[in-house]
Amino acid sequence: MHTPHPPVILGSTSAYRKELLERLGMAFTTAKPDVDETPWPDEKPLDLAQRLALAKAHAVAAKYPQSVVIGSDQVADLNGQPLGKPGTHERAVAQLQAMRGQTVHFHTALSVVHLASGFERSDVATVKVVFRDLADSEIERYLRAEQPYDCAGAAKSEGLGIALLSKIESDDPTALIGLPLIRTCDLLRSAGVQIP
Repeated sequence: MHTPHPPVILGSTSAYRKELLERLGMAFTTAKPDVDETPWPDEKPLDLAQRLALAKAHAVAAKYPQSVVIGSDQVADLNGQPLGKPGTHERAVAQLQAMRGQTVHFHTALSVVHLASGFERSDVATVKVVFRDLADSEIERYLRAEQPYDCAGAAKSEGLGIALLSKIESDDPTALIGLPLIRTCDLLRSAGVQIP
């Protein structure tokens, strides 16, 4: 007889992550992880993404120990400096100006935690993105059209942001949008979740 897997919770309020996870065709709910996302002094972008993904998974798992919880976080890495969600138009302009003509690494960290069974695994997908040498007028037009103030590095590759880029290198095409689905499937299967 088939044993149903534990309930799955996406520990995120991100509409992008929810949309990506829906592609897998399985039932899940979402919960807001209450986690301070402030970087520690001198914390490297990759370490920040990994720490926050695990913290988010644990914050939600503490409330729902019987559920398999997915935590994820994305940090843009510009020459070792972390770029988070800009939040405002002015900060988005500054981020895009800093990234023009540069190679930026977007680290999307992932943690899956199931407290009831003691399962905990993490992984990270890094996407290399090369930005075009953007004119100020291009940056302004893009931000007015897309308003990507809730995206790390202020560039939505799945939308108009693709026009800002000259190259993307990745082994997990959904990672840049916010949830690396290839790795997510792998970790969920390891936690005993059946992926259709």
